[in-house]
Amino acid sequence: MVILIVYSFNSSRLVTVWAGFSTKWYVELIHNEALLKAVGLSLSIAAGAASLAIILGTLAAFAVIRFRRFRGSNLFSFMTTAPLVMPDVITGLALLLLFVGMGQAIGWPKERGAMTIWMAHATFCTAYVTVVISARLRELDKSIEEAALDLGANPLKVFFIITLPMIAPALVSGWLLAFTLSLDDVVIANFVTGPGAMTLPKLVFSKVRLGVDPQVNALATIILLIVGIIGFISWLWMRRAEKRHLREIRMR
Repeated sequence: MVILIVYSFNSSRLVTVWAGFSTKWYVELIHNEALLKAVGLSLSIAAGAASLAIILGTLAAFAVIRFRRFRGSNLFSFMTTAPLVMPDVITGLALLLLFVGMGQAIGWPKERGAMTIWMAHATFCTAYVTVVISARLRELDKSIEEAALDLGANPLKVFFIITLPMIAPALVSGWLLAFTLSLDDVVIANFVTGPGAMTLPKLVFSKVRLGVDPQVNALATIILLIVGIIGFISWLWMRRAEKRHLREIRMR
């Protein structure tokens, strides 16, 4: 990462040859519409996929942990964790066949693009989110929820007032993990995308064949800076939440 950051200030177009300090690639990056469009598309897809994965993953984790005995529970648990061990090539091919079959059966989606990428990323990201939130739910003290139920709160209110705040650190971790996985994916996106949707990983991968453009180094440096700041803030927030949780346990 340090080498990547250093060579983003290289004046030479050859990324392996140092020719002096320069910020011209950052200036050219601002005027590169294709690259900026790919960044915007990737960020919007990653944010949307992570948000949907958080909702589906929370529901799936709650069903697996809190309702362990129901018909088809083993099959449901297997289906939620299958993308974790499934090769990306198989997942991408399966999703491609699904979208083609849906298009022929119900006429939607008519074409593959940003929407199909978003659906595909949300599908495999849900598995990772489910694992993260399930781990948090397993160690959760159910006595607080039971006390709220005994005081007359309905299960839905208990979930939003008691359970959701207690698993908030896991929700943040799951969202960041899903966002990163979606932003990084290139294999599944190649299967389910169309000619009009070019994500950042696909664009970078296509440029590698002809030599990495120094503008990619500049863009990667900016992304590293933004991700580092967000990760540090999230770490501080989760650390304080964990300390507060430990203090509450000791007080009991």
